[in-house]
Amino acid sequence: MYTVLPEKFHIHEKTKYDKFIHISRFLQKFIYVETSVRQCLRQIETSQPQEVEIRLKILKGIYMKAIFIKEAFKNMKIAVYYKLFAAALAILSVLLICRGSAFHKPDRRRAMDQTHKTTVTVWVWGEDFNMTAVREAAAVYQKREPDVSFEMLLMTQEEIEARLKSLLVTGSHRLLPDLVLIADYRIPYFLHNYKDEFLPLGDLIDLSEYALCKTGVNQIEGVVYGVPFDSGAAGLFYRLDLIRQAGFREQDMQDLTWEQYIRIGKKVKAKTGKAMLACNPADPALIRMLLLRAGSWYTDVSGRLDLAGNTVMEEAMRLYQKIVQSGITLTVADWNQFTHAFWEGEVATVMTGSWITASISRREQQKGLWRMTSVPRQEADLSASASAAGGSGWYIFRYADGAQQAKQFLAQTFASDQKLLADLTEKIGLVSAWNPAHRHAVYQKTQPFYGNQKIYQDLIRWTNEIPQVNYGAHTYEAELIVADALQQVLDGQDIPKVLAHYQKKYEW
Repeated sequence: MYTVLPEKFHIHEKTKYDKFIHISRFLQKFIYVETSVRQCLRQIETSQPQEVEIRLKILKGIYMKAIFIKEAFKNMKIAVYYKLFAAALAILSVLLICRGSAFHKPDRRRAMDQTHKTTVTVWVWGEDFNMTAVREAAAVYQKREPDVSFEMLLMTQEEIEARLKSLLVTGSHRLLPDLVLIADYRIPYFLHNYKDEFLPLGDLIDLSEYALCKTGVNQIEGVVYGVPFDSGAAGLFYRLDLIRQAGFREQDMQDLTWEQYIRIGKKVKAKTGKAMLACNPADPALIRMLLLRAGSWYTDVSGRLDLAGNTVMEEAMRLYQKIVQSGITLTVADWNQFTHAFWEGEVATVMTGSWITASISRREQQKGLWRMTSVPRQEADLSASASAAGGSGWYIFRYADGAQQAKQFLAQTFASDQKLLADLTEKIGLVSAWNPAHRHAVYQKTQPFYGNQKIYQDLIRWTNEIPQVNYGAHTYEAELIVADALQQVLDGQDIPKVLAHYQKKYEW
């Protein structure tokens, strides 16, 4: 099972709440650093001499990240974690010194003598969705190119981002993957800072055939560098059996306003004891969806932080506050707790991107209990705009050994193979961002898991209603700021004043 805050916990108990959030956030970072160190040391043990120096640079980068986290624990006065981290840092510093002197210098001639590569290395996150997709695509491709093999590495989004940054900063091209999946929110940072490291892919795709929301993030200065993958179209997935126990019907869940959603959630809580929605206060995903639906973002069109005077942001925070204060949410701290909440029937609804269907459908015993509808809207919002949560694209590193092989792989799979994409829709619930893929009959099929709804008809319609937004190069830095500001709002502070304060404190 998993740990959540007790039911009697009140949001105004700021000290307890802040400690819960900060500990969960920094423990995740602690685990990441510890895992990264172990993996890096294992790689050093088995590395060729020419790779050792590069891996030591990566290890030093992890060391610097660890110093930052240690100081954060110290500032929060969480003594036990500070001491543990200080001890870990001491061990790491000794390892750096000892390992650095224990290996030979790189043999650069050997690196230049490597033969043509027939193995394509791929980095992805998300085992149920993305890893399954690339495995299926690789199997299709290998029927045509049996001499090509694939080396696939599953990590979290955060691990992929950290590794790419470390390798790009140090110019460690030979350790970069050939092909990598990067989230739409993250790719602007890399293209803004390292566009010359990526292989242009404009000859593989016709942008006019893709959903508008996907055609701004994968290019810079008119050059296309990515093949869009999933649309990330957001929906409201709900347990009809729990909704019925509260006295509502399937018709009552259509075209909901937020007022109606909260009212239904209160009755679900009263009748079943189940929460309506799982929320992670350190991850303002709902804020993100509300902003995007209105065509707004954390930053303005020039990429500058946009909090003070942002009426869309104010309304999004006011709504989030109202939902939490209504008592219909379940607080979770990470992805595992989030997924277990709906697997174990602790929440009646899940509000996120269509990719979540791959996880929801893992509980075969819940087949037929789930339904899908649109994300609720504001009372006065009559627009047809939809929203998204996530979405990603495929990118190739220009100087990777297998860059051309990876490009050929993309050309014959995710960029053109309608049957493959249709198979992935059936297998993992993929809603492709490529409009020609939607012509396949699979998108017209009823889905038994969702009570024979034709959920993909709605999802592809919503995909083409998502506004195009400039995410800017600092989405995740902005989200950390917004998450901290949100805690102040949940504590009852004035929303415009809070946003103005954070705008002044962090403006870039």
